[in-house]
Amino acid sequence: MTRRDAHVRGSRARGVRVLAATGALAGLLAGCGIRATQVPTDFGPAPSMVPCELSVTDIATQATSSGMPVEVFLLCSGALVRVNRSVEVAEGTEEAQRRVAVAQGLLDALASAPSDVENEAGYSTAVPAGLTVTGPTPGDPEDALRLSTAPDALPKYALAQIVCTFADSAAAGDNGSVVLGSTSAESLRRYECTQETQSAPGEGNPPSEEINGS
Repeated sequence: MTRRDAHVRGSRARGVRVLAATGALAGLLAGCGIRATQVPTDFGPAPSMVPCELSVTDIATQATSSGMPVEVFLLCSGALVRVNRSVEVAEGTEEAQRRVAVAQGLLDALASAPSDVENEAGYSTAVPAGLTVTGPTPGDPEDALRLSTAPDALPKYALAQIVCTFADSAAAGDNGSVVLGSTSAESLRRYECTQETQSAPGEGNPPSEEINGS
């Protein structure tokens, strides 16, 4: 055998080994459900944000340094999830006006777009911008709140967010419910924030019962 023949035969052997290794790799990838490719692919860094979870640092940065710390319910993965916010209430405000001021601050917080960090984690809101709230009219229970849009005219997700946020705040009583109505109608309903409402806010309005209004 000449030196040239030996060189050719060695090159062919190496080529066979490379092809065999490539075939084995393709088989392994196919077994994992991954299509083999001849082009290097860069899919970027692995996701760092777990859906519906915020770090302690992220949570702390959502509330401003001033104002009263509160919690509101945003939407994430089809459920209601608590997040931190702050609302401004002037010192010395009487209790009745304070409740309304807190309620309006909560509405504004609910209608605001989630932060970049929250958005990345999958948080959203269905509460429309521009909603306003007033206190009880003559003849209403003292804990009643009246919205500029009738509660039953709101999207189901939005109403669930508002009911659970109000019921868990200084804007309502301490019994886990809130009395809501419209500024354009006399009727009032007492809504409850249940576990079912929190876990499936889009499947129906929060449980409620009609009460006597003005």
